[in-house]
Amino acid sequence: MTKPTDDMGDSRPAPAPHAEAEGAGARSPANAECETAKPARKPPRWRRWGVEIGIFVVIFFAVQAWMARDVPAGAAPDFATVAADGCGLSLAEWRAAHPGKAVGVYFWADWCPICTAQQGTIDGVQADHPVLTVAMQSGGAAEVTGVLAERGLAWTTAIDADGRIAEAYGLRGVPAFVIVDPAGKIRSVSLGYTTGWGLRARLWWAGLQS
Repeated sequence: MTKPTDDMGDSRPAPAPHAEAEGAGARSPANAECETAKPARKPPRWRRWGVEIGIFVVIFFAVQAWMARDVPAGAAPDFATVAADGCGLSLAEWRAAHPGKAVGVYFWADWCPICTAQQGTIDGVQADHPVLTVAMQSGGAAEVTGVLAERGLAWTTAIDADGRIAEAYGLRGVPAFVIVDPAGKIRSVSLGYTTGWGLRARLWWAGLQS
């Protein structure tokens, strides 16, 4: 009697070689989607920077407008006071000494750190345009003269010891740069630190408005 062989005893059909290969290479639909999906592209860096700068500019001018909300429109309020050199001084006299020109009225204080940081800018602007400075709540003429001498500043400075001049201009703090056109009207007000080129541009533009 012949002993059955292994081939004869196992009646299950052998798997086809190509079926195994197909099973090994198959991918589920979920895996296929994961492999083909691409991450979302980020916007270009310059575009993001442009949006951020635009938001900053909008916020900056909104804050400036809010802080200058009490500044009167139209004619710049005239004032008469004593200058740091002890002589009488008024805005009308100062403007008359610079006919046909836009002038700057710069409010500052000896206790203001931002004013100290900006004094070099004001010095530079004065080389090209007439600027009258107003020392707000910084003492009398003698005290302000001492501050100017200590800092090496040759400024024509009006004394506003009690802050009444700043109040007439609706200013709540310093530094503040008010630009008055040749006709005596307020054209712009800059609050806080301001660049020299920005002040020069505004003075130049105000000079064309008469």
